[in-house]
Amino acid sequence: MVYKKQIRLTTYSMFKSIFFKAAFIGLAIISSAELHAQCKGDFGADKATAEVKLALYGDAYRGNKFSEARAPLQWLLTNAPKVSTKIYVDGVDIYDKLAAAEADPAKKQMLIDSIMAIYDMRVRNCGDEGPVVNRKANSMFKYYYKDKTKLGDILAMFDKAYELNGNNMIDQSLDLYMKVVQLQSTFNKGSLSDDEILDRYDKINAVIDFKIKKALDAGKAADADKLKSIRAGLDDNLAKTPVKFDCEMVKSKLEPKFRANPTDRVLAKRIFTFMLQDKCTDDPLWLETGEVLKDVEPKDFGLIKNLGLKHLSNGNAEKAEALIREAIALPNIKPDQKSEGYMALGAIESKKGSNIAARENFRQAAAADPANKEAYSKIGDLYYNSFDDCAKRQNMAEDRLVYIAAYEMYQRGGDAQGMAKSRSQWPSKEDIFLLNWKVGESKKISCWVGETVTLKTRD
Repeated sequence: MVYKKQIRLTTYSMFKSIFFKAAFIGLAIISSAELHAQCKGDFGADKATAEVKLALYGDAYRGNKFSEARAPLQWLLTNAPKVSTKIYVDGVDIYDKLAAAEADPAKKQMLIDSIMAIYDMRVRNCGDEGPVVNRKANSMFKYYYKDKTKLGDILAMFDKAYELNGNNMIDQSLDLYMKVVQLQSTFNKGSLSDDEILDRYDKINAVIDFKIKKALDAGKAADADKLKSIRAGLDDNLAKTPVKFDCEMVKSKLEPKFRANPTDRVLAKRIFTFMLQDKCTDDPLWLETGEVLKDVEPKDFGLIKNLGLKHLSNGNAEKAEALIREAIALPNIKPDQKSEGYMALGAIESKKGSNIAARENFRQAAAADPANKEAYSKIGDLYYNSFDDCAKRQNMAEDRLVYIAAYEMYQRGGDAQGMAKSRSQWPSKEDIFLLNWKVGESKKISCWVGETVTLKTRD
């Protein structure tokens, strides 16, 4: 909403109209918690001057004249600090813009100091300590993360933000929180113990888990995906800390704790993640901790699927199939994940020798995600390897039709190697001559393959 430049406030009724329209615009971008702030309509001892200062700073701010906005804003912060939460929201933005444009380091630092002071004044005068401290932590990171002498202060502010907000921390803050843990532990060696690093990692992960479940329950899959990206960044930052999270550390330090308390999901997740990263998932401990975690909400497709594949490699096909079917049935999974699950089921059925069931799962995989061309190659493998099962041993031309069917599947899958090997096994001209068959005719494969193929020869 734009104010006309010629308007000047001379009466309270005029001020009321303009000020509350501006307040409405500002408050629209503030979180619901902040809408209930304590600061509202307290003009202080000099109401007339406060009204004028509000109009002056508001006009300058909306016109991007941040230097002009500074003086009337400062008057309000000093003399009418409870007039509106909006003066603090705008104040941070004004000083942030001025700091970004300031070339002189000393002046720039003064402007940054003012930003931090505005956050503190807002808490003192308007409350909302949790959200405000969270924003202050983000600002401290923005301005000070390159100064290793400030990292401890930034970390303390994020610790406080977590204590005040818990699961309501700003999404961006979760990434920054772990980043400052990594920076502090790297550049100020010895300032954080392994346990202090890992405890914060676990706390942040727990918040992300909560937020992902909340997003999925609300049908906001895109928000859940963003949070999963934040989690990936969390793991990257942990990997850059001095913590040695290899399998040797897990076995010597963490496994005894897990044996003493095998229902500790936080510890189980730590062990599971570290063993996966260090590629020692053949150790039974990895599977044990995964079983502890698989029912944690929100359930994780990748975790359950990988547990299924591990059971499959251990020879427990029944357990593997049950887990992968559970993974496929999870709500809000992506098409490529569903396709991935059906591929795993196809592998299980193939291993059991159930070719028809395996083919059906590979077809389901291709239907779930048309970009998955490998599914057709897997069907090609089934056909190629079915020669002995399908051959009648009466004439080579008919027996070799399965290789033509395999070729067609490999072709759909873009598998040049599969196409070449199957083509080399096609019937010869002599084979089809003996049956009085001709190239180009349609032939039905009578065994389980059941496909109708166009007759071709290898020569």
